Amino acid sequence: MFLTGFAALAVMPLLPVAARDLDGVVLYPLVAGAFVAASLLGGVLGGTWADRAGPRRPLMAGVALTVVTLLVSATSTTIWQLALGRFTDGIAAGLVAVSVNVAIGQAYPDHLRARALALMSACWIVPSLAGPPLAGLVAAWWSWRAVFFGLAGFTLLPAVTAVLLLRGRGAEASHGDSGSEGPVRRPALSAALAVSAAAALTQYGVSAWDVRHVVCTVSGLALLVAFAPRLLPSATWRAGSGLPATVLLRALTSGAYFTLEAFVPLMLSTARRVPGVVTGLAFTGAALAWAGASWLQGRLQGRVSRHWLVAVGAGVMAAAVVSAVVCVLPAVPAAMAVSSMVLAAVGMGLATPSLTLLSLNHAPAGGQGYASSAMQTAQNLGQTMVLALASALLSVVTAVTNSQLAPFAWAFALLVVPVTGTVRLAVRTRTTDPERGRDSESAVTSCPVEHVEDR
Repeated sequence: MFLTGFAALAVMPLLPVAARDLDGVVLYPLVAGAFVAASLLGGVLGGTWADRAGPRRPLMAGVALTVVTLLVSATSTTIWQLALGRFTDGIAAGLVAVSVNVAIGQAYPDHLRARALALMSACWIVPSLAGPPLAGLVAAWWSWRAVFFGLAGFTLLPAVTAVLLLRGRGAEASHGDSGSEGPVRRPALSAALAVSAAAALTQYGVSAWDVRHVVCTVSGLALLVAFAPRLLPSATWRAGSGLPATVLLRALTSGAYFTLEAFVPLMLSTARRVPGVVTGLAFTGAALAWAGASWLQGRLQGRVSRHWLVAVGAGVMAAAVVSAVVCVLPAVPAAMAVSSMVLAAVGMGLATPSLTLLSLNHAPAGGQGYASSAMQTAQNLGQTMVLALASALLSVVTAVTNSQLAPFAWAFALLVVPVTGTVRLAVRTRTTDPERGRDSESAVTSCPVEHVEDR
């Protein structure tokens, strides 16, 4: 997870440089969106594979494929090869993310899962501090290709270690908590492929407003409407109690946060003209805040109901959205916009691990891979849809008002809808099985923290 975070944060600032070097700036939106689109497919593959054979094999495949995809990107001679490298890297990331969640669900008891997920969040702290500046220095002194080669080299050792240590292990039985969701409905590979293509088309389409881009946007949205429900639990769009509501709230919170993360730096650099170091501080502060809030939710295990942590996290994000809208005003110092990203990260640090734990608790017997896959799919769909809507609104307001700041105010205001919806619907994610609740409480009281840490 540490190397996943390092690669993600180090690569993103280099993609525009690589696209320019490969004479493919016009296709940059496709390159940038390929990773998210492919992680949809990787999540579905990983979830189905983990339910059938346990999380070890998809985890091995994910870490091994990561090395290969970094080498594909490093040796790119055309923008299409770079896009292929990012696409396959997204598949690898989807496999790893789902496998890790399933492994935590199977290997840890309920009262330790929150702390395991907090550790996963903490793995992003050092990459957020060191990844972008180190990648920038290597690219400036050498080339962007050296960054990809270096990341492949760093990832090679743990990839080989994972393959050697995990190969030959027997398939684990899935001992997920029995929820009330009934038999597991396995998503079809064809639906996953269609949704991945739809996500890529939509992200490319909203990057401009000519006929070609409009056709891509409409086609992508049509495919999403037709095929996305097949990858998610029934009643997801109606926020049905249990796993459906949990999956929907992952989409809403992820869409709001990552849209805010995309537009605040854009506003700072274009409309408010702040130094690049301020934008960098926003990302660093957000990563630290997310990890700190995730650590806090781990310590609150057994003291506060998970669905309340989701509601509180969404409430904090609502405050961050209001802060972002206020920071658009010229009288407000531009650097104050950094606080909105940090505040939103606090909310995500509380809500995201809580939603993951709730999804594992609501998963049907033998279906933790399916639940993790649905959560990964919802996260990426939320990012795609909310960002697309906000981008479209930004473009329309810009054309109508010919203003630099007003479009950002409208785009930020749009994010009030998903975060307030999360606050209202959080109660539908609660675990209603009284037996599970008693088991969790007794586990907490019979196993002191000191003994857990010693073990």
